[in-house]
Amino acid sequence: MSALQSVVPVASHEAEREILFRVVNRVAIITLNRPAALNALSHAMVRELAVLVEHCRTDEGIVALVLKGAGAKGFCAGGDVREVQRLAKNGDSRWLAFFVDEYRLDYALHTFPKPVVALLDGITMGGGMGLGQAARLRIVTERSKIAMPETRIGFLPDVGATRFLSVMPPELELYVGLTGATLSGADALRLQLADLCVPAEWLATFEERLQRMPHQGDLLAALRGVFEPPCNIVPHAALGPHGALTQLILRHFDRRSSVDRMVATLRHDLERDPSREVRQWLQSTYDALTGHSPTMLHVTREALLRGRQMTLAECFRMELGIVKRVIEEGDFCEGVRAQLIDKDRQARWAPATLAEVRPERVRHFLASPWKRESHPLAGLGAEQG
Repeated sequence: MSALQSVVPVASHEAEREILFRVVNRVAIITLNRPAALNALSHAMVRELAVLVEHCRTDEGIVALVLKGAGAKGFCAGGDVREVQRLAKNGDSRWLAFFVDEYRLDYALHTFPKPVVALLDGITMGGGMGLGQAARLRIVTERSKIAMPETRIGFLPDVGATRFLSVMPPELELYVGLTGATLSGADALRLQLADLCVPAEWLATFEERLQRMPHQGDLLAALRGVFEPPCNIVPHAALGPHGALTQLILRHFDRRSSVDRMVATLRHDLERDPSREVRQWLQSTYDALTGHSPTMLHVTREALLRGRQMTLAECFRMELGIVKRVIEEGDFCEGVRAQLIDKDRQARWAPATLAEVRPERVRHFLASPWKRESHPLAGLGAEQG
């Protein structure tokens, strides 16, 4: 018990702690405990998670790790971008340490030597995806709402998204990354962003089954047996490879097309008087590509395509460089103001339109602000040669 006390702060009331930790049958369970904030990650939570993950890595009495969120509404809605914006607006550079620490935590989970299970029940977006996509066993439910909606706040899909979204064909990756479309649990399963889709009520009793889990044989298979119902029925997916919308996505999000070209083809198809379902998709997609940050749509497209050819560590380094540029020189502060603070949804992007974004500006955002050896994440991946 003394070892755990050294990594878990003692609190008078468990409910007041933002991170809960317990061990059941040699499996560590880490709970994000900010349900009122949809378990959004503060910097303090990221630092505490990093300590706990390292503890689980080195403790021979722990054989696996489960990540979950408190409450029924979400696993994790992302990072605390309001606080990042506040620091940036005040000229306080401590916001950079949040991203450095978050990316190191995500990388530690991606390279964790023991099985990690993530329960992506409810809202799982942004920083929540950074944690969840690092798991070996990613579990979604009928309540899951999966998304990387960063371009709407003048940001980019980060936390390793330029790597983990590349499991999809490029057209689907560009659609998800540029529009911030929300995926159901079944969508996530079909797009390889989840490994199991189970009823939410089944997850409520997983600890009882965990108590009985055998430790002989294949540990990952045993864990899967804990979380997979005897009769696993996957709900219908609207977006996956068999969905009616897939051909539309393949047509409009060709990897060879610029964002301007994508918008032009969407506008062209809207003018052809399509069916109601198709029109609804075309309009919402068109609205996203004409309403989100023009600069970050261009930058995100390029970053996603580059990430398909890069290692995970290289992707994190690229993302951090873009993050530094966009917070110091780009649309992030204005996007957070418009979407999350004033909520007027009237962001004043600079430049204001896709056509006004010059190629040199896009290249500038993608060029690292640091020399290779002085990059804050220079050591990431070094242990793997």
